[in-house]
Order: sequence, then C-alpha cells, then structure tokens
Amino acid sequence: MDDDMRAWRRDIHRHPELGFAEHRTADKVAGLLERFGLEVHRGIGGTGIVASLRRGGGNRAIGLRADMDALPIQEANGFPHRSIHDGVFHGCGHDGHTAMLLGAARRLASEGGFEGTVHFIFQPSEEDGRGALSMIADGLFDRFPMDGVWGMHNMPGLPAGHFAVREGAIMTSEDVFEIEIRGRGGHASMPERTVDPIVVGAEVVLALQTIVSRGVAPREWGVVSVTEMTTDGARNVIPSQVTIRGDARALTVETQGLIETRMRRIVAGICAAHEAEGEVLYRHDFVPTVNAPAETEAAIRAARAVAGEIAVDADCPTCGASEDFARMLREKPGCYILIGNGDSGHCGASLHNPNYDLNDEILARGRDYWVALARDQLG
Repeated sequence: MDDDMRAWRRDIHRHPELGFAEHRTADKVAGLLERFGLEVHRGIGGTGIVASLRRGGGNRAIGLRADMDALPIQEANGFPHRSIHDGVFHGCGHDGHTAMLLGAARRLASEGGFEGTVHFIFQPSEEDGRGALSMIADGLFDRFPMDGVWGMHNMPGLPAGHFAVREGAIMTSEDVFEIEIRGRGGHASMPERTVDPIVVGAEVVLALQTIVSRGVAPREWGVVSVTEMTTDGARNVIPSQVTIRGDARALTVETQGLIETRMRRIVAGICAAHEAEGEVLYRHDFVPTVNAPAETEAAIRAARAVAGEIAVDADCPTCGASEDFARMLREKPGCYILIGNGDSGHCGASLHNPNYDLNDEILARGRDYWVALARDQLG
C-alpha cells in the first residue's frame, strides 16, 4: 500500500496541472476511488471530486479534504519524477496530500471500522483561493451534508511525520492591493512644474508601515508588505503615474478591515496634501484559517494515536501563510493540521521553492492520521 501511494504521488508530480485545469489529476483520482468502491461525484466546482463512503447505520458524516493543483513555477529538481511540463510544478505538496487521502479512502473502504459517512473532498485551485468557494457555490455542503470538515498540509522544517496544530487562528488571511497615484509629469530638470508621483508614492510606502506598528495592538498580528513599485517615467522624465502593489495579512477579520481602512485614508490624505490623485484597489483573496475547539481536539487525538504524544505540538505558533480551506471552515466547524515534511534536502526546502519535493516517507503517516480521525469521529 505504501508503494502504491508513492507511485500515485510521483505520477501526479510528473503531470502537474494548474487550478481548474486538473483534468488528468481528477480523472486519476476518480478512477482510483471508483476502483476502491466509493460513490464518486465528478465536476464539483469545476474539476473537484467528492467521493462518499458509508458504513453501518450511523447518522454522522464528516468531510476530509485534500487539494490537487500545482504552481506556475519552473521545477529545478532532476529526479525521475520531476515535472514534464515547463513552468508548472507541484511545489507545495498537493500531490502528496492527494495521495494520502486516496490511501485513507482505500483503507477505510477495505477495513471499515466506523459507522456513518466519510466524504473525501479533492479540491481544485487552492493556490489562487478560488477552489473552495467554487465547490461551496456548487453545493458542496448542501449535496453532501457533513457535521465537520478537516484539512491537512505538509510543512518543511517540521520533523518528518510530526504534527502541529492549534485551536483558533492557525493561518492568516491574504489581501492584495494596488495603489495608483496620478500626478503631473514633466522634465526632470523642472520639478517645480510637476506633481511628482514618485515623491507622493515614497511617502505612501513609508506611511503604510505605520498601519501595523501604530494601529494593530501588540497582542494581535498583521503584516503589510509593498512588493512592487512601477512608473511610466524615464531617466530624465518625472512620471505622471506610479503604481504600488503589495500584500497584507492578518489573523482576524477585524485586523483585515483595519488595514484596508487605514490604507485608504493614508493614500487619500497624502495625495490631497500634494495635489495628486490616488486610487486603492483592495482585494480579499484569503480569509484567516480558524480551527474550532472540538474539531481541533479530535485532530489532536488522531495525531497522537498515530504519532505519539511527543510528536504532536497541540499549541503551535501561527503560520503566516494563507489557505483556501479557510473558506470551508467558515461554513462548517473543522480543523486544519500541519504534518512535518522534514528539515533537510528537497524535503526541507521551503514551500514554493523550485527545489522542493514532498517527502514520500510521510505518506503513510498522513494516511493513518485520516483513518484514525474518521474512526474517532464515527466510531
């Protein structure tokens, strides 16, 4: 069984597909699930799959979710299962998440050990934050009623097979912003005849750093990062326009709202002071990932059952990354847990790094966690 999961994982790794284009992956997943004897539903929210497994007369139902999409990154690895598609790469381990959940589906289908229904959710397009919403809009929780939903992600730097989780917010929101500042361009030797948007933009960039340092309480968490600044100027031309782009993160929706409100005020105020015009485009791509108390306790029990108490951090630090599964946690109580990918070689490389690879040695541990969780909830 471990060899099968490794083969599934490496095959998916070799044939990565971007969000909502996971056609080969979805066909492979659905075919395996049908072979295991599950009731398979294709095309949920685009390329999503939901497979249901029922045993006994239990009334409870749970959802277990894995993501399937890859990243638009050129892989730098040279091993035989490297991506065959230039510029597309499983650099976040979704190939492994899919293989783990497939392994759990096969074991639960063959061995049982629970009373009720398990819905295995294979989600498309996690990386751009659209897949969960698409499945929900397509009736995920109406067509497949469930009492709770759980997700899992590998984490480089955490010892292989160890688990980390916490009640409450475990991962942050992600917002993206674009600020357009319009001034009056002109010759670089005559700045007095212009409204220089670079000067205005520089003041805006510095002022944005006060949003968190002077607006968010130390016990809270927030980050505002300017990542790009472009103009329509040249060496001897003061531009007429500056565009500032960046990323903002928070652990609560309240902090999310505060960051956006203060950003708009800063841009409006500084532009007015310089007789420039400013416009802020602000988009909420990911919401905070918030684990429910009872479902987190269930995740901790399952993790300890397969890894032992010493290998489970039940109050881990929050993670600054964002996760599309958070949208599902807004609809149903649930929990998102991290499983260690190791701390050396390809397995220790950061997520989204061209040299990253999922550690095949954790596939069985991830599968066993899902099985233990299903039996805990539907025992």
